Amino acid sequence: MSVIAITIGDYNGIGPEVALKAAASRTIRANCTPLLIGPFKAFEYYANKFSLRRKVMAVNSLSDAVGRSEITILDVCPDFSERVKPGKLTLESGKWAGKAIEIATKLCVSGDAAAMVTAPISKEALRMAGHMYPGQTEMVTSLSDSSGSIMIMVSNFGRIALATIHTPLSDVAKSITKDSVIRKLTTFNDSIKRDFGVKAPRIAVLGLNPHAGENGLIGKEENETIKPAILEANSMKMNALGPFPADAFFGTYREGLYDGIFAMYHDQGLIPLKMRSFSSGVNFTAGISIIRTSPDHGTAFDIAGKGIANPTSTIEAIKLALEISANRKAWRK
Repeated sequence: MSVIAITIGDYNGIGPEVALKAAASRTIRANCTPLLIGPFKAFEYYANKFSLRRKVMAVNSLSDAVGRSEITILDVCPDFSERVKPGKLTLESGKWAGKAIEIATKLCVSGDAAAMVTAPISKEALRMAGHMYPGQTEMVTSLSDSSGSIMIMVSNFGRIALATIHTPLSDVAKSITKDSVIRKLTTFNDSIKRDFGVKAPRIAVLGLNPHAGENGLIGKEENETIKPAILEANSMKMNALGPFPADAFFGTYREGLYDGIFAMYHDQGLIPLKMRSFSSGVNFTAGISIIRTSPDHGTAFDIAGKGIANPTSTIEAIKLALEISANRKAWRK
């Protein structure tokens, strides 16, 4: 049975809670071996606090985790002595969040784990601890020695990829070039085929400016960058359409019209998806050598430690990781 490595995230947020709840799910345990990664004592703190029916158990290796009835935790810090402080920003939580990501990535690169699911982290805490990445997507891309990646948000609403990820809005326009759009469209197209089993994907490309630039009256990026990129992508046997004005596109969009939607920046694509599927969306990192998914929400410090965090998105992230793993095996055949 496949091992799915699940990181602790920021242990002062809801990461440990949603990870524990997902790992305890009968549906998940029937289809894989969920292996939590992080300081055992931090996980144990929440397991005791919420009186989980399934016991937790520290292990030192993957072989110790397979076939166990307990929730198994690969303990990254046996001498862990920090206090768990729900809702608080601390350097220590960023340190162990980063360490869990490093270990999970190594397990996937080695092939010991079929995929990794990353619980939400605090980017600020991660940086306080010396991990200088804009986010987990960029961190996993670097640690897996991959040349590049794109973020794809997945739900019943659709698959939405981003041309720019954690980029300040003031820097988005200059970050979008013809070459970067072609490169990321290619990665998106290849992922839809390989990871999702769609033979000939249809991809809708959104414009950057209001009204998709209104033929140059409200911005030149569509005419000078995005349209030429779409034409070249289509000459490479892709089926990309657009650029579409984002507001009108999502106003008339219905599930299944396209196999993928390519948005120019973070909120342009993620606001409509999260409005429709906030508790069930999944973040998937495409274009890297390993499989990494994540729930579509953050640390939720405001409800940390209260036992009310919804694990649905984390459960869906595990399911998607297993689906992609199976699709990649079929693709290789």
